[in-house]
This record gives sequence, C-alpha cells and structure tokens, in this order.
Amino acid sequence: MTLSGEENQMVGEVVKYSEAFKRQVVRDLERGRFRSHSEARERYGIGGGGTVGVWIRKYGSERMQKKIVRVESPEERDQIQALKARIKELERAVVDSKVNEALYKAYFDVVCRECGVTDPEGLKKNIARKLSGEEPNTARRKKG
Repeated sequence: MTLSGEENQMVGEVVKYSEAFKRQVVRDLERGRFRSHSEARERYGIGGGGTVGVWIRKYGSERMQKKIVRVESPEERDQIQALKARIKELERAVVDSKVNEALYKAYFDVVCRECGVTDPEGLKKNIARKLSGEEPNTARRKKG
C-alpha cells in the first residue's frame, strides 16, 4: 500500500525513494510537466519541502539549478582587489617576521654560548624587565 505525503507525515514513517524515482521526478520537472517543485511533490506524494530541490541539485541538468549572480559596482571590485593585495602584503610580512625571529633566536643562542651565558631564558626575562621599567628580582609593592 502506498501512502500519500500527508498520510506519511501522520503515521511518522520515513519514506526512502529509489534513485530511478528521484531521476524521474527531476526529468518531469526538466521537461516542464510541472510548473514548480511543490506541484511535483503534490502529484507524487513526496513529503518534505526541500526534498525535490535536493534531487534537482544532485540529478538535474545545469539549467535547472539555481545560479548565484553577484552584482558589484566598480568601486566594490576595486576595493576587493585592494583588500586582496593587502592580504598578500600582510602574508609576506608575517613570513618575513617569522624568518627574522628565527634568525634573531639563532643569533641570540650563539651570543649566549660565546659569552658563557648558562641561563638564556633568565637573561631574556631580565632584559624584558629592564625594558619594561621593572626593577630586577623585586616585586612591586603598594605603598601604604
């Protein structure tokens, strides 16, 4: 016994459609047998508002599928090109920065080794404290 889409919803059944059936519905839509997805759904008793649309995207010809057309002004196009160029510029700057960081780290390690520094991390912390204006090896306390 075949149930219509309405009866399927009431019973709560899950209906599996064959590939051949799906292709037939899409073919009928492509040939103009139905004016809309909903008309095809009603005729075949297909439940689910987006079911036929999914089938069209999967099995339909290119002309049946919705196309997204982007309309932009010349100013928007120029702005997009400028932003893309800026992104490339920033990506190059990040690469340069990473290369510089690696070189400075290697140089720092060599200098520490040549000067006999046994705790390079401690030296970095002391330098950072001095640059930030903190007093080395003392914590700041509130006066009061």
